[in-house]
Amino acid sequence: MGIRSYGVMGVDWEERVNFDRLRTERLARAKAGLERSELGALLCFDMSNIRYITATHIGMWAVDKYVRFCLLPQGDEPIMWDFGSAARHHKLYNPWLGEDRSRAGISTLRGSVVGRAEAVAEKIRVELDQLGLLGEPLGVDIVELPVLRALEAAGITVVDGQALMQDIRIVKTEDEITLLNTACAMVDAAYEDLFRKLRPGFRENDCVALVSKRLFELGSEHIEGVNAISGERCSPHPHVFTDRMLRPGDPAYFDILHAYNGYRTCYYRTFAVGSASRGLVDAYKRCRDILDHAISLIRPGVSTADVVAVWPKAQEFGFPDEEAAFALQYGHGVGLSSWEKPIFSRLVSFDYPETIEEGMVFALETFWPAADGWQAARIEEQLVVTADGCEVITRFPAEELLVAGVKHYTVGGELPGIRETQSNLNNPSLLDAVVESAQFEGSHAD
Repeated sequence: MGIRSYGVMGVDWEERVNFDRLRTERLARAKAGLERSELGALLCFDMSNIRYITATHIGMWAVDKYVRFCLLPQGDEPIMWDFGSAARHHKLYNPWLGEDRSRAGISTLRGSVVGRAEAVAEKIRVELDQLGLLGEPLGVDIVELPVLRALEAAGITVVDGQALMQDIRIVKTEDEITLLNTACAMVDAAYEDLFRKLRPGFRENDCVALVSKRLFELGSEHIEGVNAISGERCSPHPHVFTDRMLRPGDPAYFDILHAYNGYRTCYYRTFAVGSASRGLVDAYKRCRDILDHAISLIRPGVSTADVVAVWPKAQEFGFPDEEAAFALQYGHGVGLSSWEKPIFSRLVSFDYPETIEEGMVFALETFWPAADGWQAARIEEQLVVTADGCEVITRFPAEELLVAGVKHYTVGGELPGIRETQSNLNNPSLLDAVVESAQFEGSHAD
């Protein structure tokens, strides 16, 4: 147990997250990665990359607008162009940006603002020209077509910069790991609340509301999503919640994705409501075994191909190929976004293996459908790679299937935790009678 857990507040009497160190080390890694590359500069519209380089943030409403952008030139400091008055706010509250490096400037707002593409290109051209980098390739992470065309028209050679930023961000700093661990601790608490509320009549959207309330109370800045899947919706996995009511004997699985100071979780758990069928118990055990086998392999020097080799093929759990089963047996880096490098998938990892390194943080998630065709189990653990293995930072119990909801009692005592949703299948005397009848008919068949 090498990773410490703290509260969500900053205090003067205990060093928790050192935000100055976080900002300094992230920018240093970005500069070092850029220096090793053939690029003259990096231009970022992806808010995760912007935050990594500049430590600025204006709210998750902007994440899909591609309106903000920053430039990191070779051998120089980053420049941030932000949404209107946010630039002036940065000058007041973000001193690490330095003098005159927080500027107002917006892109096209997904094409809704005319004429901005050329304005963006001119801002970048001027900076590159002043630094003698205009003839060097410019790496861009995400770009809208009008901006791309405007940059090219300004004489700038645009190449992919997202791959470089993925490589830069793949190994986490000490403070990033602390933030990721804290984000998981917040989800631990949300699952405790959820587990205690699951019962017939509680709806999937009620589950989402409960989790969201708990996380925001604890200090979450963004809830990317809460997958809440129950009953016959469990297989195949739909990846979206509804207003379906939970029913006795239902399987129910959840994925909680939120951000604490920008750092994400991806954290599945499966429960049974009131009781679990034998089919669900078997599916859960298989799902857990697949996951545990993969976790047992994690250590520096192992490749993602080595890990996915122990996972079942798509055809073994009802899909025609790996693309159709994508993300059911899966692994992905977690940091300022929920899907980063390294990626673990039978679809890509054999052809493009990645080597696991100390300091990586990723999630491994598995799925297994029950034989009845509608139930399924889904489990996910988020872990940190250590010098000689890994440490799991998602701690809500998942080694065995948990049964949620109130206990029910019969005249013979507590209702069993393992039972079928079809009541007649749980009657031992009836089952014995069916067996005896079959045996009698067999003996008198002639």
